[in-house]
Amino acid sequence: MSRKGMLQTLLAGRDRELPIGNSSEEEGQGLAVPNARLDVAVPVRAGAVGAMGRALGKIADAAQEARSLIAAGEAVVSLDPTLVEASFITDRIAFSPDEQSALVASIAEHGQQVPILVRPHPVRVGHYQAAYGHRRLQAAAELRKPVRAVVREMSDAELLIAQGQENSARLDLSYIERALFAVAIENHGFDRAAIMAALSVEKTQLSRLIAIGRGIPPEVAQLIGPAAKTGRPRWSALAELLLNRSYKEQVEQLSRDKAFMAADSDARFGLFFAALSGGREASIPFQIWHNEEGREVVRYKQTDGKVTLVMDEKIAPDFGTFLIKHLDQLYERYLTETVQN
Repeated sequence: MSRKGMLQTLLAGRDRELPIGNSSEEEGQGLAVPNARLDVAVPVRAGAVGAMGRALGKIADAAQEARSLIAAGEAVVSLDPTLVEASFITDRIAFSPDEQSALVASIAEHGQQVPILVRPHPVRVGHYQAAYGHRRLQAAAELRKPVRAVVREMSDAELLIAQGQENSARLDLSYIERALFAVAIENHGFDRAAIMAALSVEKTQLSRLIAIGRGIPPEVAQLIGPAAKTGRPRWSALAELLLNRSYKEQVEQLSRDKAFMAADSDARFGLFFAALSGGREASIPFQIWHNEEGREVVRYKQTDGKVTLVMDEKIAPDFGTFLIKHLDQLYERYLTETVQN
C-alpha cells in the first residue's frame, strides 16, 4: 500500500468514544546532589500526578500534586534553572504567553507550590534534564529564582513515560501536540508499547495520532499553533487536504500576515484551511460510537466550540431522553473533573 493510501486508511478510522462537550536522596543516604540546596524532605504516599492546569485558577490542587509527586524517601531540592535542560523530546508547540505570564506572577507572589521532576543529566555532570514542569522551569528562570525539583534517576523511556502521563493527567496538551509528541517519540526509536504507556492511549488511537502527526508538516503546525479547541476530525481533514496540495506558499504568505499572526491558534487553523482549500473548510463528517454489540448508537461531530450528537433510538430506545434527564449529574461531574485536572 502506498504512503498516501496508508495515511488515508488510518485517517478514516472511527473512534469508539462518546465525548460530551467539545534524586535526590535525603541527607545521610550517601548521595550528594551537585549544585542543589536541600529544602525539605517530605515522606508522603505515592499517587497519581495532579494538574497545574492551563490557567492560574487551576492551581487549587497544587498541594495534592506535590504530595503525589514526592514518593516516600525522596526530597525536594532547589536547583539553579540554568543547570536544568528541557526533555530531549518536545511536547509543546508553544507556551501561551498569557498563561505563562499568569504563572510567573503567581510564583512571584506565592512561590513555586509544585516541584518539577528532573533526572541527573545523562552526559553533563552537575546538570539536569526535566521530565515535566517546563513552564515552571521557565518561570523560575524569568524570575531568576531557584527552581524546586524532585531529582530521580530515570532511563530515557522512564522520563518519556513520566512526561507523557503527567500531560495526559492534566489534559493539558492539544490534539496536535499529542500527535506530534507521539511522532517525536517514535522517531527516537521507541516502540509503540512505550508510546502507548506515555500517552495513555490504546493501539488504534495511537495509530491515528501518528498518522495525523506525520500528515501535518512541522512548519504548518508551528504556523497554526496548538489549537486547543481543534480536535481529531479537523486535523484529519487538514492532513488529507495536505496530501494533494502544495502548502509552502500559503505558509510563507500567512506567516507575514499581521492579522493572521495576531489571531488565536484555533482561528489560524480555520484561516489556513480556508487558504489551502480555496475558500472554506471541508464539511466535518460525523463520527460513530458503537455499543458493545458493534451497533451504531450515536453519531457525533465536533466543530468550532460546538458538539452535535444524533441518537438512533431504533437501536437504543429513549437513550437521548436518558441523557437529557441526567444532564445535571453529567455537568456536575464535568465541573468536578475539570477542577481536578
